[in-house]
Amino acid sequence: MHEITVLILIPNAGDRLERCLRSVQWVDDIFCVVDPSTSDGSDEVARRFSQHVVTHEYVNKADQCNWAIPQIETEWTLVLDADEWLSDSLVERIQKTIRDEASANGYRIRRRSYFFGKLIDHCGWDRDYNVRLFRTAKGRYTDQRVHATVKVDGAIESIDDPMYHDDKRNFEEYFATFQRFTSWSAQDLFDRGYIAKRSDVTLRPVARFIKMYILRRGFRDGFHGAVLCGLAAFSVFTKYAKLWNLQRLANGGDERPPDSSS
Repeated sequence: MHEITVLILIPNAGDRLERCLRSVQWVDDIFCVVDPSTSDGSDEVARRFSQHVVTHEYVNKADQCNWAIPQIETEWTLVLDADEWLSDSLVERIQKTIRDEASANGYRIRRRSYFFGKLIDHCGWDRDYNVRLFRTAKGRYTDQRVHATVKVDGAIESIDDPMYHDDKRNFEEYFATFQRFTSWSAQDLFDRGYIAKRSDVTLRPVARFIKMYILRRGFRDGFHGAVLCGLAAFSVFTKYAKLWNLQRLANGGDERPPDSSS
């Protein structure tokens, strides 16, 4: 049968969602899972393009996808974020892949991302591959709050034809997710028993900036590249600072200084 479902998680997606949905009108089923806190009409946009729209409490991406995947009945699943869309060449490649009996069980797809309106060609973003296409029975997301990946039972190959990602357009969007993601990342490390070191908040952020801006030539993306690399370094600092704070509180650290009158 070689049928395919596209799974899309729907937050407040603004004017990005329609472009995403238009790029997958060729699939057999568009399964939209709406965050109940959505308030900008994105759920109504989803219903214009799909008859398979449900609402489910959002905890994190991995939990939401792992709740949805067992409900998918097609042989193949493609996972997209609401601010992503497929290139024409990628559509053709996916259609050929799912018709080929010798295809692997999963595929990493190249993602090209925009940052503050500019397509980023360096900073390491040019080599961003994510497992998004897989045989439904063979894939499940790893149990982590941030940057969860699909674990596939069997062979995984890569597709160079790109999908596109309309990432943060301004500082308001960036910092709206910054707090949540750094807190979740810190909690994941804490749960795994990782102990924060001073080098994590001093050397790691510097190393991240050097890696992205110099080694991966982020300087060639101009001011956008400099800002992106700086924010990435600050994100690393904040994640490990929050981890240190979790450990401090777990060890009996105080939220406030003692009363000086006592």
